[in-house]
Amino acid sequence: MHRGWPGGRGRGPGRGGWQQADLPGADDAAAWLQGRLPDEWFTGAPEVTVDREEILIVGELPPVEGEFPDTETGRADRAAAVAGRISRFRESTREERIEIARQAEHRYQRKVAWGARIGDTVELFTVASVPVMTRLRQPERIVLDTLVDSGVARSRSDALAWAVRLVGQHADEWLGELREAMARVDELRAKGPTGDPDQ
Repeated sequence: MHRGWPGGRGRGPGRGGWQQADLPGADDAAAWLQGRLPDEWFTGAPEVTVDREEILIVGELPPVEGEFPDTETGRADRAAAVAGRISRFRESTREERIEIARQAEHRYQRKVAWGARIGDTVELFTVASVPVMTRLRQPERIVLDTLVDSGVARSRSDALAWAVRLVGQHADEWLGELREAMARVDELRAKGPTGDPDQ
C-alpha cells in the first residue's frame, strides 16, 4: 500500500515538529479493501494510496480483446476501446462502489476515491481536490506566473499542482527514503519515555 505519510495516520509537518491529527490508523486499509471488494472487479489486488484526506483505490481491469494494428488508426481504436471498458466498469459498479466507500469512510474517517487501469492507461474518478494554503515570496510567485503566462497552467493554483506533480515524478526515490526515515522516527518515539515520572 502506498501512503501519503507513513502509516496513513494523517501526519503532516507542522510548526514545532510533526503533529498527529486525530484520525484512525489506516495501516490495514489495503487488506480491508482486498477482502471487501468483489473478486471479479480487478485482475489482482488494487493499488491503495492513503493520505490525511483521502483513500485512493486503483484497480487493474482485464485487457481489451481484439487486434489493434500499430498504426495511428489502430492506436486510436485501442484507446477508444480502453476508454469504453473503463467507462463500463465505472457505470456498472457505481452503486456498489458508493456503498463500499461509505463503509470505508466510516471506518477510516477519510474520503474514498476510485480509479481504474488498463495497461498504461489510468483514469481516476471521484477524486478529492483539497485546498492547501501557502505563502509564497515574489521569486516563487514569478515561477508560477511564468507557467501561467506560457500556457502550461491555467492559474497559479494549477501551476502549483503541476510543480508538485513534477517534483513527485522526479523524486520518487528520495521521497521514499524520507518516508522510511519518518517511519523510523515514529518507531523510536513510540519506544521512548512517556514523560510521566510515575511510569
